[in-house]
Amino acid sequence: MLEITTPSRVHITLIDLNASIGRIDGGIGLALEKPRIRISATKSDKITAEGPLKERAAEAAEKVLKALKIEGGVEIIVREAYPQHIGLGSGTQIALAAGKAICDICEKNLSVHEIARIVGRGGTSGIGVAAFERGGFILDGGHSTKEKKDFLPSSASRASPPPVLARYEFPDWKIALVIPRIKEEFYGRREVDIFQKYCPIPIAEVRKLSHLVLMKLLPSLIEGDIATFGKAINEIQGIGFKKLEASMQTRGVRDLMKLCGRYSCGVGLSSFGPAIYCIVEDEKELLSALKEKKVDTIITKANNSGAKIET
Repeated sequence: MLEITTPSRVHITLIDLNASIGRIDGGIGLALEKPRIRISATKSDKITAEGPLKERAAEAAEKVLKALKIEGGVEIIVREAYPQHIGLGSGTQIALAAGKAICDICEKNLSVHEIARIVGRGGTSGIGVAAFERGGFILDGGHSTKEKKDFLPSSASRASPPPVLARYEFPDWKIALVIPRIKEEFYGRREVDIFQKYCPIPIAEVRKLSHLVLMKLLPSLIEGDIATFGKAINEIQGIGFKKLEASMQTRGVRDLMKLCGRYSCGVGLSSFGPAIYCIVEDEKELLSALKEKKVDTIITKANNSGAKIET
């Protein structure tokens, strides 16, 4: 039996949804210790999957078995998981875990990027794929417009996972995840329509964001300056595609972000949300302020190693 435990991830922002200089997408994000996905897998004569996200696991397993022309199947049990469509990347992690399990069980030496291409992940953001592979804080370089010609979310893009431009060990800072208990979700046709309607993003916004990432966010991370890093995260919420994502949240989610900002160094919306991440030095006041709110909270930290694989 093989067991795989994956990180989750926060997606801080997409960088270039203007694409005027030959590349599209690009992103920054961070792998987290919790929440996580944990599966066990054994070789079988057919594909079976049990537990939360079992359909996603079975779908990924079928794609990998077919692509590699492997006879038989696999039995997957999802022992721990977190919900889809909350902004923490469960779809990529369960798909990669299932694909990696099959490759290891069947002794197929595929890279994480090759598995991601087979299961159809990484077509817009490469953060989830890189988080699975090595963890840490990740900056990816997006896609050449020769390969990807349109503005699409990862769920609708068949592009290969983008190159990782930079990957850093993230400091041992506490991260509070605040997940509102709401039913509104951004995925599927709705997500595609948003990309198609609002892109390209003005080039001035892309340049402003790139300047902020290069000259404020990354240096403060490397220097361990939590205050400046938090300020950069706050500024990102009002620029480019992230500004659009934040503006589409319910009034309740936007109010929660403001509340969290009073007790955090920096607050951001992960992907399309509604998950909110907070960089905190001391979580006690934040947790107290959220006590009566309809949210789930998780105190976690960065995962700097990626998925864990055990036999």
